[in-house]
Amino acid sequence: MSGHYRKEKNCLNCGHHVEEHYCTHCGQPNLELKEPFWHFIGHSIGHYFHFDSKFFHTLVPLLSKPGQITLDYLAGKRARYIHPVSLYIFVSIVYFIVVPHSLKEKKVKTELTSAQKDSATVAVRKSKAQLNSIAPGLGNSIRLSLDTDSQFNALNRESQVRYIDSLEKVMKAKPNEGLQNQIDDYKDLISENQDTSYSAYLARQQKLPADERDSWLEKKAQKLKYDKRTKKLKKGEHADSSEHKVDIEEEVKKYQPKQYFLLMPLLALFIMINFRKNRIYYIDHLVFTIHGMTAYFIVSIVTQPIEKYIFGLGSFMSEAIELIVFAGIVWYLYSGLKLFYQRSRNVTIRKTITVMFMYTLTFYISEEIIRQIVIMMMT
Repeated sequence: MSGHYRKEKNCLNCGHHVEEHYCTHCGQPNLELKEPFWHFIGHSIGHYFHFDSKFFHTLVPLLSKPGQITLDYLAGKRARYIHPVSLYIFVSIVYFIVVPHSLKEKKVKTELTSAQKDSATVAVRKSKAQLNSIAPGLGNSIRLSLDTDSQFNALNRESQVRYIDSLEKVMKAKPNEGLQNQIDDYKDLISENQDTSYSAYLARQQKLPADERDSWLEKKAQKLKYDKRTKKLKKGEHADSSEHKVDIEEEVKKYQPKQYFLLMPLLALFIMINFRKNRIYYIDHLVFTIHGMTAYFIVSIVTQPIEKYIFGLGSFMSEAIELIVFAGIVWYLYSGLKLFYQRSRNVTIRKTITVMFMYTLTFYISEEIIRQIVIMMMT
């Protein structure tokens, strides 16, 4: 315990006589009341995070010995560990602050680099002469500079199609990767803005092959989008689809931390159903689940920022980390269930698979519900 002890032997908390440094009646340390600011801060932080504290006594076995802390807690060996709910609240607060930002992908607009633009422009210049030799005047009809998305959107549909056709002729005469990327971007823009109404959208869907048509849910989302656009036009508002475009999947990811929290009692119920022959109370299953979820949160607090800020989301290393974390989850759940419920290896493996299946199915169902709510809110 850091700090200066008082020379007086009376306990400031309960008034009893203090033999040494701690009151034998209430347990309060007999410390001086006044201390420097930085000493106060260091003392407060050190009280919770020094290596002899309950935090580290709880953290190490929580991550390395699945199920052991739960067994000790239910057996009454609680003095050295942080209460499971207190630990979960502390860790989840950090998790809810850190992880949602790490799940959000940084949107980077696809644009040509300066080198690509220069290369494409040179290709256009060279191709003009070649096209003019094939068909006089054809090369002169091609614009030399590449339009930005806003300039392209300002053109009418006929002009957009004609402009893309001219660029494709240049590509055919002189292939260029940067120019091809730009052509693909323009085609995507046309595809996104080609339907002026929901009825036009449905008419276009009917002309597509059956395997290329949108699903019922996608059609529902489109209907909501056009209904909202119609309302805005009636109010005289400008309806710019590019400004109101929402990445639905990214929005759904933001709700994952809350999703884990709400499904935790259900996971405890799944475990209780599978291990009902052990005949223990639901609260015991819930304590086991809280410890397991806390361990997962701690690992995510470390790995998710590494994936985003060091390796980048979607990179090979990020995918490898996610695979390792998944394997760790399987090992943790199996080891914890085997130790806590004392069942044979084969039985534990079978029940681990069953619990994971039940939880995964419930997770995806709830995720789809969240997705539909997000679509309704954002369209």
